[in-house]
Amino acid sequence: MSAIRFDEVTVRYPGAARHAVENVSFECGNGELVVLLGPSGCGKSTLLRTVNRLVPLESGRVTIDGADVNELDPVELRRDIGYVIQAVGLFAHMTVAQNVAIVPSLRGWPRDEIARRIDELLRMVGLDPAAYRDRRPSRLSGGEAQRVGVARALAARPRALLMDEPFGAVDALVRTALQRELVRIVAELQTTTLFVTHDVDEAFRLADRIVVMSAGHVEQVARPHELFERPATAYVRDLVHAGDDVYRRYFMRGRELLRGLTQ
Repeated sequence: MSAIRFDEVTVRYPGAARHAVENVSFECGNGELVVLLGPSGCGKSTLLRTVNRLVPLESGRVTIDGADVNELDPVELRRDIGYVIQAVGLFAHMTVAQNVAIVPSLRGWPRDEIARRIDELLRMVGLDPAAYRDRRPSRLSGGEAQRVGVARALAARPRALLMDEPFGAVDALVRTALQRELVRIVAELQTTTLFVTHDVDEAFRLADRIVVMSAGHVEQVARPHELFERPATAYVRDLVHAGDDVYRRYFMRGRELLRGLTQ
């Protein structure tokens, strides 16, 4: 398990008129699933990508278990962090098993251990190894491909898991199933997870805590129910419809149903 900490993190892209992220500080604790929530362009994906050094810092510090990511070898860092994006990015010329095996193979795991890990993870994400191990990505549905993407990200037992709008391209029923699997997996493995979304309902379903972002700044960091009870700003209040009991029941009931089904 790993704790991810952001200390006064600031990012500006070359030629940009303003900072993409400015003076952001918070911590994602060991085993927590923390959601970065906000509209497109608010800086949430940029912030996520500072963890695996896909985006450089202008100033500030990102640490994993106290180690500054900028002082770590970027290749080793990325092999040690699971990363899942909306586009999945499975290699079309490889089978499902070969895709899942990439990082363990790079790390020199024994072949029999890799084979056991592939089957373990496919079962964990709800795919029958016998049916899916030898399939190519072209023979997978969108939801199946996302499941394989999650399995690949977890293959080498990463220190942390980064997820950037991973379920945005699938239909509502598949999305709910994937959310349910993610909550179960994170609870089972205690993998520290940062999850990016613009969907308030998804944030409430998944998060242990939610980081609400706007225009590169953090508006509030809180547990889902606390955003309703004590919104820190007018922006947060409007985003979650604090004070509207219909929305409160809708969001919290979605969370209860999703988590109840994982028990």
